Amino acid sequence: MPRFSIIVPSHGVAGRLGLALDSVLAQSFGDFELIPVCEAPGSPAGGVAARHAARDSRVTPVHAPPSAGLAGARNAGLRAATGTYLLFLDGDDVLVPGALAALDGRLTDTGPVDVLHFEHERVPWWEGEPANPAAPLLARTPDGAFAPEDAPHLTGVSLPAWSAAWRRAFVAERELVFPDGHFTDVGWGGVAMAGAGRVAVLRSVVVRHLVRRQGSRLNLPGEHHAELLDQVELALVRAAGLGLSAERSGPLFEQLFTAVLKTAAHPRRLPSGRRAFFRRASTLYRRHRPAGFRPPPGSLGVQHRLLASGSYEAFAALRGVRRAVTRAVAPLPRPHGLRTRLRYRTRLRRPLDPNLVVYCAYWGRGYACNPAAIHAKARELAPHLRSVFLVEADQAHTVPDGVEYAVIGSHRYWEVLARATYLVNNANFAEGVVKRPGSVHLQTQHGTPLKTMGIDQSTYPVVAAASGSFTKLLGRVDRWDYNLSANPHSTRVWERVFPGSYEHLEYGYPRNDVYCTAGADDVARVRAELGIPQGARAVLYAPTHRDHHTGFETGLDLEAFCAAAGEDVVVLLRAHYFYDRGARGNTGRVIDVTAHRSAEDVCLAADVLITDYSSIMFDYANLDRPIVVYADDWDVYRETRGVCFDLLAEPPGRVARTPGELARMFRDGSYADAESAALRARFRERFCPFDDGRAAERVVRRVLLGEPPEALPPVIPLAERVPAPAAATLVRS
Repeated sequence: MPRFSIIVPSHGVAGRLGLALDSVLAQSFGDFELIPVCEAPGSPAGGVAARHAARDSRVTPVHAPPSAGLAGARNAGLRAATGTYLLFLDGDDVLVPGALAALDGRLTDTGPVDVLHFEHERVPWWEGEPANPAAPLLARTPDGAFAPEDAPHLTGVSLPAWSAAWRRAFVAERELVFPDGHFTDVGWGGVAMAGAGRVAVLRSVVVRHLVRRQGSRLNLPGEHHAELLDQVELALVRAAGLGLSAERSGPLFEQLFTAVLKTAAHPRRLPSGRRAFFRRASTLYRRHRPAGFRPPPGSLGVQHRLLASGSYEAFAALRGVRRAVTRAVAPLPRPHGLRTRLRYRTRLRRPLDPNLVVYCAYWGRGYACNPAAIHAKARELAPHLRSVFLVEADQAHTVPDGVEYAVIGSHRYWEVLARATYLVNNANFAEGVVKRPGSVHLQTQHGTPLKTMGIDQSTYPVVAAASGSFTKLLGRVDRWDYNLSANPHSTRVWERVFPGSYEHLEYGYPRNDVYCTAGADDVARVRAELGIPQGARAVLYAPTHRDHHTGFETGLDLEAFCAAAGEDVVVLLRAHYFYDRGARGNTGRVIDVTAHRSAEDVCLAADVLITDYSSIMFDYANLDRPIVVYADDWDVYRETRGVCFDLLAEPPGRVARTPGELARMFRDGSYADAESAALRARFRERFCPFDDGRAAERVVRRVLLGEPPEALPPVIPLAERVPAPAAATLVRS
């Protein structure tokens, strides 16, 4: 049997699960089995676990439904485990290098123990110093293996289950399982340590725990806090049944009720039912208080006495005084300009308009992308809603007739932002925008990530220097209620790089609906508008922005490419929107479509796409037309910008590294051959699972009309979709 069984629940942490599993597989000590516990084989976490299992036989995924919670996931892992010792690792935590070797060495020194506690490091998401809360507790223990009576303060209540190694035979003998419900670590730790006979400690960090930006789920408001009392009662009843001495039962009792009082005194954890919580806690306190127990000194001791007497009114008064003294009022974010600031603050005092929706795309560049597609669908499905699009002053002329708009920075701009119930953006609203209670912010994103995004950019100096404050970025993320995702890959990346408490909507991108709803007439119309000659092969060339360049560079001699690729080839040049400064003028067979307002129209017109690392490839793949990756500087781009996956290992089609290779693919037709089609099929399966033509409808019904997820249109399977037809014959004879 393996030395260690490492159980990793993964519900809600798919974005970081790969890091957790990699931290285990990278250990120098290799005698272990790794058991990720996932929702289902087809879930995002299930996919991550399956890929790790395919490359390492020590990984054996098991499954538990989300309804089973953390306790059910860990218990599923327990049933599958065969190792001598059990380790629990949360899916967004990691083992430090050398952790398993250190544990094995310590267990060799101490001999078999029921429990081996070790230190862990709590690391903030972004700012702040790491902490090691277990170190003070473990410092006051004997050096070798010892009986629990020799360190009665080590009750298991103050330490998470993943801060110890548990002997599997001991767990089986005591029939230990994680109790259902929230705060399962409290029940597990208290019960397990009460039954342990021989323990030891390792005074070094084994687990690096990533503290969520939004805080622990256990600290969120809700009725689940009543379950803390269930776990407390479980631990106290089990301890009484084992006949623990007063020396051991006293610290257990004190630590359990320290947790109870912390919850009872926290106004936001219990928005309702505080009196009932206090009364039940008081009953448990009096029923299980050990003989001779003396409350701790200071304010905590006062709270113990009030709980023992059942004096809720006095306890509530004490809590109110403490809150008034310690509460700090955060400054209100404000727009610049005194007069505008005062107007905005005045508008914030007025009630929200329940029918007002504000949209913005690309920092006000016009009527475009996902916000425009959602707006159009909302006019159809929710005509009672009033919609206002935000644009920069020099882009107002681009807004279609009949679409209401406000110029960014104007008085009207701040007025609608203050009153809108719904705010929809594919980037972010201004720093001074206040997230009002009752308002709903939808972040639609504007691409599937290949390059690093969000806080992942901080480790790339060129990108970080141009990104501004990451702390302010995360503050803007905190305004999001919903975050739109085009595929499971995006969901995992957004979860990691934009940590927040928003809800993921895996609905596809509304802007891509047109790829399934447009017909041959639409394609012909757009091609005529762009001036594409009849019978020409229209090749869309769309290179991405490069942070290490100061201006736009095509990266390819387009006239030379046309001459070498074939006489029927014309190139549609679309530079990144950062370089949209008006038309550059058409030359020869090169048509500049950078200034065209709709990237979707340009894609419909093109028979084939050439791109380097632009996210346009993920959208264009919905058309099931050939894609060629021109990766002449992949190594430089990967080092300076950073990427989320290896594009050259999983491309959407053929890959060219030189202009000669690229032209040859078009001369011999290999850009659209069977291998190209096979690569594209795998790419589409991974990155186009939800773009079925009804994404906008799902968003409008869920966010703007409040319909439940089960009432939304189901996703049409990839094999049943009919993309808009291409205009030209794709493979030359």
